Amino acid sequence: MTDTLRTSSGALSRRGFLIGAASLAAAGCTSQTTGSARYGAVTTPARPAIDPYYLSMYAAMPQEEFPVPAVDLRKVDPVYFRQIVPYATPEKPGTLVVDTPNRFLYLVMENGQAMRYGCGIGRAGFSWGGRARIAYKRAWPRWTPPADMIAREPELEKYRNGMEPGLDNPLGARALYIHEGGRDTLYRVHGTMEEWSIGKAVSSGCVRLLNQDVIDLAARVPNGSLIVVQQGGDAVA
Repeated sequence: MTDTLRTSSGALSRRGFLIGAASLAAAGCTSQTTGSARYGAVTTPARPAIDPYYLSMYAAMPQEEFPVPAVDLRKVDPVYFRQIVPYATPEKPGTLVVDTPNRFLYLVMENGQAMRYGCGIGRAGFSWGGRARIAYKRAWPRWTPPADMIAREPELEKYRNGMEPGLDNPLGARALYIHEGGRDTLYRVHGTMEEWSIGKAVSSGCVRLLNQDVIDLAARVPNGSLIVVQQGGDAVA
């Protein structure tokens, strides 16, 4: 499998700005002191508390076919939390835009806004860009690694005919299948249990979102939706 996809404004919502400001204030004003005053105190900044709004957003989802655990948000940079942001783009509402350099996926909305999701992208050498369509979606899909991936990673041979769905499946809770010109690109937008990978280039080319985010996205995006994958030099102005 190949897993892939800048914000034009990069601006946070007012809510996001206030949350960030509050977090910085908390980090700057609160600390833990260790050591003896005789030898000089050692201070360790306290970790800012996570807003309950996001704790609820990324809570466990026991109603899923394979119950999804809560996301450990301590492993995710808050900039990658799902949020509505201002977004100036010529793309029509309903279009997905993957900003590969900045690790964001945008769902274009009305009135110059977008729903922004943090994502992980493919490693250098496995990137792809262009305009295509979401041909179809699958809940808890099977994963079948391409032959060239199996050749690179022989330990995947046991999955040549597919890996059963579940929390350990690389495609996670949902997969959106990207086709270009009626042909499968082999790239997907899909879920992941690996919180630490959001905002990083670690996969084999696909675009990975937290399971809670890909479940939200799949519910908003119909089959046939346009997807635009931007590389370094083709970001929307």
